[in-house]
Amino acid sequence: MLKVSMGTGFGRAYMAPLLAPFLAKYPAISPDWHFDNRQVDLIAQGFDAAIGGGFELPPGVVARNLGPAHRILVAAPDYFKGKKAPKSPAELDTFDGIFIRSPQTGRVRPWPLRNRDHQQAPVTLRVRMTMSDPEAACESAQMGLGIALISMPNALPFLLDKRLVRVLPDWYIDGGTLSIYFAAQKLLPAKTRVFVDYVVEHFRAHHLAQQFSAI
Repeated sequence: MLKVSMGTGFGRAYMAPLLAPFLAKYPAISPDWHFDNRQVDLIAQGFDAAIGGGFELPPGVVARNLGPAHRILVAAPDYFKGKKAPKSPAELDTFDGIFIRSPQTGRVRPWPLRNRDHQQAPVTLRVRMTMSDPEAACESAQMGLGIALISMPNALPFLLDKRLVRVLPDWYIDGGTLSIYFAAQKLLPAKTRVFVDYVVEHFRAHHLAQQFSAI
């Protein structure tokens, strides 16, 4: 039994497609995958691994980097029809924002925007709504309800099929790294070791770190 925690939208988009090839290679493993947007206590809750980003490494846990944890601003392609689109972060304050509530604190984190020149600016969108699920926030933005602040992995499927477009594409939020976490053990169980190696290699082979970068 391989018990793994991952975000709901991220798990469906990027991890569920790995099930068939992974199990074909390791048929003795039985996945017990938990799709939840909350950070879990890896050791206390008995997880073999977890995938997430934007939080500090707990004691007794190590991680392997999968890519950047960037967040971007997105909106429906015709959201700015009939109105002036913002050209700088200072012009965001006249638009409605769709925010993700932190599952740990229950609050919207005051992330600063930054650009390639390392300038920083606050996100001044009006809080129109807050959600706990990034995919629901993307769908709300798709309906023209506002500008959403979304992580790149969750926004990417919507950007690729042009349901959403980036707003202020030169600006993004740096939330640290997206990583796969597991207990720090000298003798890592084989099921955990092969899973971690498989995921890391998959991300490398498919250049997902580059796709998740907002720069």
